[in-house]
Amino acid sequence: MTAARTIVSPTQLRSRAGRTVYWTVLLLTLLAFVLAFLFPFYWAVTGAMKSAGELAQVPPTLVPNEWHPETFATAWSEIDLGRYLLNTVVVAGGAWAIQLAVDVPAAYALSKLRPRFGNLVLGMMLSTLMLPATALLVPTYLTVSEVPIVGVNLLNTPAAIWLPAAANAFNIFVLKRFFDQIPDELLEAATIDGAGPIRTMWTIVLPISRPILAVVSIFAVVTAWKDFIWPLLVLQDPSTQTLSVLLQRIAPDMPLNLLVAGLVLTSLPMIAVYLLFQKQILAGLSAGSIKG
Repeated sequence: MTAARTIVSPTQLRSRAGRTVYWTVLLLTLLAFVLAFLFPFYWAVTGAMKSAGELAQVPPTLVPNEWHPETFATAWSEIDLGRYLLNTVVVAGGAWAIQLAVDVPAAYALSKLRPRFGNLVLGMMLSTLMLPATALLVPTYLTVSEVPIVGVNLLNTPAAIWLPAAANAFNIFVLKRFFDQIPDELLEAATIDGAGPIRTMWTIVLPISRPILAVVSIFAVVTAWKDFIWPLLVLQDPSTQTLSVLLQRIAPDMPLNLLVAGLVLTSLPMIAVYLLFQKQILAGLSAGSIKG
């Protein structure tokens, strides 16, 4: 059996000096990555608990001279974050639901039903990923301001964000690649038992696809939660705006520490979502085969 080639040979790891160098480099690298990801969050949390004057001073203080944890409660009440948090939850939840409702059947059809010109349709969808997002703003805005055929104006409603999010080419491609790996024998057995395409998708394909559905769900929710340009264009009524648009709108007139506290509070739900579903996310990202 051929030995696996590694950067550090087993002989070097068996020596005391080799182990010392190896673990020192590994720990320093891990520490650098942890600091790179956690320090900005630490800076935001501690910045929110500083006074406005201390937060603006130069050079900045690493640790607040005086702690003001009440800033978070003040930001919540003065900015009315609860109301805009609900707006954002409605927007993100609807975008997630409509993406799964459209993308999963589309990917299943392209993968397992194999319609005529399916590859052409997939190629045309993937070609939209090559277009810059700014090039799609005007035609998409005109579409939601007067939906073709029905002529409905969706501006200042969550549907103005849900409709463009419905057909996501990237999600369809990722789902199709996963569905391609599901053995056709499973679907053929369901067909022999009398199950139609919809029942087969619901009872066979979806339970197997939980990891990739979790990944697509996280992508959909996070994208809708943090999006700024499109909600800014279509949600012009302040009462319908999301958190990202709200914080930009009030930034010029809001004390800096309150604004930072608002930013921290709006980021907490997405952090909680990741911590709760990190196992599913990692399982979906590493899903490469279906075991029989």
